[in-house]
Amino acid sequence: MFFLYAIALTGGIATGKSTVASLLALNGMRVIDADTISHEILDASSSWVRETFGEEFVEGTKVNRAKLGSLIFSDEKKKKILEDFLHPKIRTEIENRSVKQDSFKFPYLIDIPLFFEKGSYDIKESVVVYTPSNIQLERFMKRNGYSKEESLKRINSQMTIDEKKKRATWIIDNSKDLKHLQKECEAFVDTIKAKYLEKKSDSI
Repeated sequence: MFFLYAIALTGGIATGKSTVASLLALNGMRVIDADTISHEILDASSSWVRETFGEEFVEGTKVNRAKLGSLIFSDEKKKKILEDFLHPKIRTEIENRSVKQDSFKFPYLIDIPLFFEKGSYDIKESVVVYTPSNIQLERFMKRNGYSKEESLKRINSQMTIDEKKKRATWIIDNSKDLKHLQKECEAFVDTIKAKYLEKKSDSI
């Protein structure tokens, strides 16, 4: 049995999920990061990437994720090849880490970018980092230096942020400045702690 105390942390490209994960960790929440696990597995599989996609996508022992990203976002077949290779390995590692986190018997977060899109994790509750789509596009272009067309291609490869907002158990609003975001994260942690303590007292 996995994910007994798990809450899925998700959002969209450039909505600030990584910043939120860091802020929540600073406020005492434990976080399993699917992106970090994915990067570790990808680099460990650099020889497979070289054989499958070509020499130009590997530099030394590391995979050039920017180059590989440009390829897979413009070729659905190659995207599927990569996902079919990576996702089972990522899931196994997340499950292994989940078992350890569940042993503490307190809620923890699993940062899963495509939680709603894939629907492959049996996690009942979720928190979405929300940024209005116009701000999302602006931040992504500024952060990555991509054209509007390339940015929209990547953003549109995921479920819209407004749809994710509708499906979420909780929402962390990241439409303003960092101070506002810190308050949002603190309020979320307080909510989780209060809910858990209430559940715990009910079971005594």
